[in-house]
Amino acid sequence: MEDQPPRYSMLEAAGWPDDSWLQNGRNVNDDGRIEVDLDSKVCRTVANLIPIPHEVQGPASVADCTEPVTCDVQLNIVIQVVGSRGDVQPFIALGNELQLYGHRVRLATHSVFESFVLQAGLEFYPIGGDPSELMAYMVKNPGLIPQMKSLRSGEIQRKRAMVAEMLQGCWDSCICDDPVSQAPFVADAIIANPPSFAHVHCAQALSIPLHLMFTMPWSSTSAFPHPLANLKYSTTEPKMANYISYGVVEWMTWQGLGDVINEWRSSLSLEPIPGTEGPCLAETLKVPFTYCWSPSLMPRPSDWASNIDVCGFFFRAPPDYTPPPDLDSFLRKGSPPVYIGFGSIVIEDPIAMTNMILQAVKSIGIRVIISRGWSNIGEASSDDQVFYLGDCPHEWLFQHVTAVVHHGGAGTTACGLRFGRATTIVPFFGDQLFWGNLVASCGLGPRPIPYQSLTSQNLAEAIQFCLRPEAQSAAHDVASRMSHENGVAAAVASFHRNLPLNDMRCDALPSQSAVWQLENPSKPPIHLSKIAAEVLIQHHRLKCSDLQPYFVNPISIQNRRWDPVTGTASSLIGTGTDMLKATGGIVYKPYQEFRRAPKSQPELAVPSPSGSRSPSVASSGNVSSLLASGVNESSRLRTTGVAMEGAAKSLGKVIGYFYKGMLVDMPLAATEGLRAVPRLYGDEVKDHGTVRDWKSGATLAGKNFVHGMADGFSDIFTQPYKGGQEEGAKGVMKGLAKGTLGATTKVSSAALGLVAYPAHGIMKSLYTITHSKTQKRILQARIQEGKYLAEHSDKGQKHYRTIIRNFETAYRKNFGNTVDSTS
Repeated sequence: MEDQPPRYSMLEAAGWPDDSWLQNGRNVNDDGRIEVDLDSKVCRTVANLIPIPHEVQGPASVADCTEPVTCDVQLNIVIQVVGSRGDVQPFIALGNELQLYGHRVRLATHSVFESFVLQAGLEFYPIGGDPSELMAYMVKNPGLIPQMKSLRSGEIQRKRAMVAEMLQGCWDSCICDDPVSQAPFVADAIIANPPSFAHVHCAQALSIPLHLMFTMPWSSTSAFPHPLANLKYSTTEPKMANYISYGVVEWMTWQGLGDVINEWRSSLSLEPIPGTEGPCLAETLKVPFTYCWSPSLMPRPSDWASNIDVCGFFFRAPPDYTPPPDLDSFLRKGSPPVYIGFGSIVIEDPIAMTNMILQAVKSIGIRVIISRGWSNIGEASSDDQVFYLGDCPHEWLFQHVTAVVHHGGAGTTACGLRFGRATTIVPFFGDQLFWGNLVASCGLGPRPIPYQSLTSQNLAEAIQFCLRPEAQSAAHDVASRMSHENGVAAAVASFHRNLPLNDMRCDALPSQSAVWQLENPSKPPIHLSKIAAEVLIQHHRLKCSDLQPYFVNPISIQNRRWDPVTGTASSLIGTGTDMLKATGGIVYKPYQEFRRAPKSQPELAVPSPSGSRSPSVASSGNVSSLLASGVNESSRLRTTGVAMEGAAKSLGKVIGYFYKGMLVDMPLAATEGLRAVPRLYGDEVKDHGTVRDWKSGATLAGKNFVHGMADGFSDIFTQPYKGGQEEGAKGVMKGLAKGTLGATTKVSSAALGLVAYPAHGIMKSLYTITHSKTQKRILQARIQEGKYLAEHSDKGQKHYRTIIRNFETAYRKNFGNTVDSTS
């Protein structure tokens, strides 16, 4: 029988061996975590906005799910990754595994990784952004709060501009042609790491499934705190503090990027996300999440829902690598060396780092391989004790070393443990401290040494720790356990398990994903893929006008309300803010136009009869001056007209925001707030659905009215009865209070909702009509891909008879007659 993984406590596994270590914490300047004082007024306010769910016991990992996972639908999958090479490499392994199921896989990341992705046989799409610049910025600003020197130098604005560029690049990766083959591509599903930020918004615009995958905890849990948070608290219960830390970190991230994301969303014809919803979108929408670390190192928290899996590290197939002669000779000459390298980290002073490493190495007399990395660490030449290494795959190299020292990137950490190498981690930022603490808690290496605290002495001591028999034995034991895991295969199984496969299949060609539908009011619609629709159109079974877009996975982001007071107040503040911004435009728009207008040209002076130069119009040479004067006057009039138009539009916005706030937003906020009140005292609030248009708004208003009136009046009797059953006379009094409050709020919500929900639905319909540019682009892109597949792929030629036969069968079943092939 195989040994079970070691039973580490969740705090120990996360790198917090005891409460005192957690409470003492470390300075943000040393380890990149941010101080989170849960006793502060701000954190207490944010904590009140973070919903605390009941504990849900899901499977320990996807491997524990006995139900077999099969996927017979071939999809266009875009994988969006922001980060370093170590962040990209695991997703290359994932992409190759997905290809085995017939999926078309595009990896969208930074341009510098183009050849890396293409050589692996995946499609590549550039999203912009400079990872080396990002790494350099993160080294200087390891926490979430930037240092003052970064603010002064303008780095923050440059990073925000880079984020905006990457957001647009991620969207383009979903619908743009392949840069190399020019083959059309429209994504059917998205896989992304959380720092790519664009994922949920792209999925909403396309109405397709989204699956997040990451190397460190990003989902709220009471088992351990967020890896980027150093908690300080005195009155909060530890488990609650751990859970809240995730929401606090997300809120702080959204405060820095929320406006950038909302501005980009407007270019996709998507409505802005409320500030209360932006930080917790993934959890609110229950987006599937897969974590790629070994459960042998850290088990899955018990309070994670079933849509969150821990599957194991992502390893690509070992590359076919032949070392250069000088490296091969160095490895053969003596004892196995220790590897020291910091990969894609950009160090401010690589010379000082080199001297520090050499001093530590010489003090303990070992052989080392020093990777130059992006910082170009190292001296000019190697010798018998030190070898300076360029690019070399870790999967090959780590088999030939005795221990590893690195920055703690998830990929490098996983590779070292895969081959049983004791590990010293020198964290710079992000999840690196998390991995360092995890390695140390398992006895696989010493405590991590933050980059700012690194000296030749503590580096030498850390290396000596890794060379101890105990550390070497622990590393080999973990490697043995990890050898039984296949993280990439488990992650693909998790991805497939969370897909709505039954809703995605094309009725004419089941191996393809449906994007179109042929509607029948009394029967289920016929769902068609891009290629099936085009084949049917070419063979005169359908017209293009017969097709309607099919939304496989519609995503609706709601502005949730907790009570009528805060709901109405926040709506009032939002309306006031919009009106204030628009009012500023009344003045700023004309000023902007006048600033942009060309300067007037001076009149040309011509000679007068007396020989002096004066501005005379009597001379025929002054015709050009006269014309110039006319042009300038015309330009001024045009500029004035544009300026007045801008001011008028801003005034129109002020009026529009006022009426929308008074007639729609605030009544809706009050309705939703009143409807949510029973949740405050533990009662259930019925979910009546989502308002997407005028029709669904009217439907929801009717449901809310019926249930609100019925439940409101019945609460007066049922609540005291329930209370009496549970707590006797005291419970009756409580129930009477609940029933009275419930009757008041539910009846009020029911009555107010008759106006609020239909008005909200009408506004949604108007917004859809006036912001249809993105949807038109998506539909056109899908039409183009269908034409391309029908003409250039073997599926169109090979399966056209199957497509027509299956479609005619479905048509007879749903419409009761045969298809008119002459239409």
